[in-house]
Amino acid sequence: MAVVVVLMGNLGGGKAGSASAKTQTADHTHLARGTSDPGRHASGQARSTTTASNAATASGGPPGTAAVPILMYHVIAAPPPGAPFPGLYVVPSEFAAQMEALKRAGWHAVTLDQVQAYWQHGVSLGPGKPIVLTFDNGYQSQYTQALAVLRRLGWVADENLQLTGLPPSQGGLSQAQVRGLVAAGWELDTQGFSHADLITLDSEQLHYQVAVARSTVQQRYDVPVNWFCYPSGHYNATVIAAVKAAGYTGSTTVVPGWAHPAEDRYRLHRLRVLGETSPQALLAEIASIRDDPPAPASYNGA
Repeated sequence: MAVVVVLMGNLGGGKAGSASAKTQTADHTHLARGTSDPGRHASGQARSTTTASNAATASGGPPGTAAVPILMYHVIAAPPPGAPFPGLYVVPSEFAAQMEALKRAGWHAVTLDQVQAYWQHGVSLGPGKPIVLTFDNGYQSQYTQALAVLRRLGWVADENLQLTGLPPSQGGLSQAQVRGLVAAGWELDTQGFSHADLITLDSEQLHYQVAVARSTVQQRYDVPVNWFCYPSGHYNATVIAAVKAAGYTGSTTVVPGWAHPAEDRYRLHRLRVLGETSPQALLAEIASIRDDPPAPASYNGA
């Protein structure tokens, strides 16, 4: 497999999601990368990720008040020569070093459903500092590279699946690999069908990308799909209304910061982790954006 197709925008500078870096938008970029499937699927029967509703039946308490950072990854591989956006590539050794550094610093990975159960019902997120790891678009390297690293740590992640435009022949996850992630405890969410710029769509197209995408993923993989990920981070009041109407619990942006329980669930911050970000730089960046202001009411990449 030689070509990975991604629809991505607003790429940051040389550090992890720097809020001050100038960004640029790409409606349709092509990222070349060879990937290989190790031929090793997760064993056991696929299980659904923990949902806020069933987690609420566990022992809880007063609603949680702590903010939680959410990291954003894309391709876990080295960028090929001439890649238009090499920052989206994090080499496997770098990714592994970042995860080890997070663990040493007291972090542990949880899912968005678990965070919601904590915020809403006080369900414990366990000892230490919780962090959410999200993977966008559905690249094969998220299965062939990231899964093994997180499994060694006993960690899980959130996959924001793009349903079309990234087939296995171009570096996308196969359905079997998606089921392998679910079987390993990953939460499965979505970015819609084709990574469309949602703020440019009419009502019918928007419903398709948001509501129909959710029901498709639910039916195909038997998972809740409680969270939406805005393609390229673009959203406005109309898009947020469509996400709410589709029954999502909330949604994630590309605006750096920590996710705070008192803020709008449909504008959750995330920190984009770019290539050549050292573990020390990542830890510093996470700390530096803790008190960033809420995400704006709308965002178009500017």
